[in-house]
Amino acid sequence: MTDIASIIEKSLKNGYTYNSYRAHIKELLEQGLSTGPAQSELLTHYSTLNDVRMSRLDKTLGMPDTIVQKLQNLEQEYIALVITEGWCGDAAQIVPVIHLMSEATHKLDLKLVLRDENPELMDEYLTNGARSIPIVVFVNKETLQPVAQWGPRPAGGTNLINEAKEKFGKVTDEAKTDLQKWYLKDKGLSTMHEIAALLQ
Repeated sequence: MTDIASIIEKSLKNGYTYNSYRAHIKELLEQGLSTGPAQSELLTHYSTLNDVRMSRLDKTLGMPDTIVQKLQNLEQEYIALVITEGWCGDAAQIVPVIHLMSEATHKLDLKLVLRDENPELMDEYLTNGARSIPIVVFVNKETLQPVAQWGPRPAGGTNLINEAKEKFGKVTDEAKTDLQKWYLKDKGLSTMHEIAALLQ
């Protein structure tokens, strides 16, 4: 087994199903906590907002028939290993979409792992040197070899953030609000299409 397959196997042992991930976040929130070692009122606030967002998406998301057919006709079986945290705004918009995709086919199993509990895995999938999340690693179910990766956000959302960085030198509060509006309008479709295009 290669080093990365060993890291993935180790991370999967710490993995959550979607339902257990949601339950874990709710249990922490009841204690006034968020996921991860760093704790603050702001992170708990974000986690609370994200819990509401995920609940809304669970009720409202739909998937085009073309995506459903592509997923059901996959030649391989995959694990979608998602590196995430409960306070991450992008993850709150993306994780429910991947859950919906995994529900459409027996060929895609969803496992979620927390970034700060799995630094070895996270450091294999840095974005421009940063531990940006969510990152989705698509793993061959039999060999545990990674075959594709995606994240931390769809191209449209990435462009929006990059434009803010170029214009202001940072991600402004206005850009963060614009990103959430973009996700609301997109309804998960960009994530679905980009991910479906990666899988065979």
